[in-house]
Amino acid sequence: MTTDLLTGRELLQLYAARTGPTQALRGVDVSVVSGRISAITGPSGSGKSTLLAVLALRERPAGGELRHRGRLVSSLSRRELQRLRRRDIGWVAQRPTHSLFPQLDARAQLTQMAQLRRVRVDADAALAEVALTSRATSRPATMSGGEQQRLAVAAAGVGPPALLIADEPTAELDDESAALVLRLLRARADAGSAVVLATHDARAIAAADTVLRLRHGVLSGEHAAGQDRTVSIDGLGRLQLPEEALPLFPTGRAVVTVVNNHVELHPPA
Repeated sequence: MTTDLLTGRELLQLYAARTGPTQALRGVDVSVVSGRISAITGPSGSGKSTLLAVLALRERPAGGELRHRGRLVSSLSRRELQRLRRRDIGWVAQRPTHSLFPQLDARAQLTQMAQLRRVRVDADAALAEVALTSRATSRPATMSGGEQQRLAVAAAGVGPPALLIADEPTAELDDESAALVLRLLRARADAGSAVVLATHDARAIAAADTVLRLRHGVLSGEHAAGQDRTVSIDGLGRLQLPEEALPLFPTGRAVVTVVNNHVELHPPA
């Protein structure tokens, strides 16, 4: 059974820039569902990493509404947010070393995460899932980048957590390592976790149940496995056309006709 773990409505996020505030997210609506893998795609600068940070409760949105299990995140205290992040959310940064304890070996990474989440873990079995049995007593600094990434995903998935978020988890992995990571993420989703990835990787996109496409901080489209692709219409009625349709409207204008309960768009004559 799938349920909405997180829901965001009209999410905004601003960052300071020399030229003034920059909008990284501009009214994004999103639902994060337990038991499913969601992939967030889009070009660099589209807002993928920002949206991950907001969903992981690492950043508070500048505007809009974010709910966790139906409760407004804005109503949570700093201590409550910290407790949620520690116990319920697994985080894999784009650089895996940012998700690992540098002083701990691979086995201790997993047992430490289990202690923080107050769960039990078979560390050796978890390492075997990502082909790191031989590296059980190795620290991150002695591992290859691919080994670090696999370890970071294994550590984030201990529990499993209610929410597992990963920023480009397969981008620099060979096919064999990527397959191991995606298999682990699927296992965590099958165990009930909501899994969210930001990715450019076609392998990760193909493994997802739902694909969300961002463009310039706006949700431009959504596709669920086995369903037609949809595009986003915000609360003001603004429609986000897919990129391949944009050349049909070079003036940025369209003629709209409603015919028999469906809408047709045409370039102006």
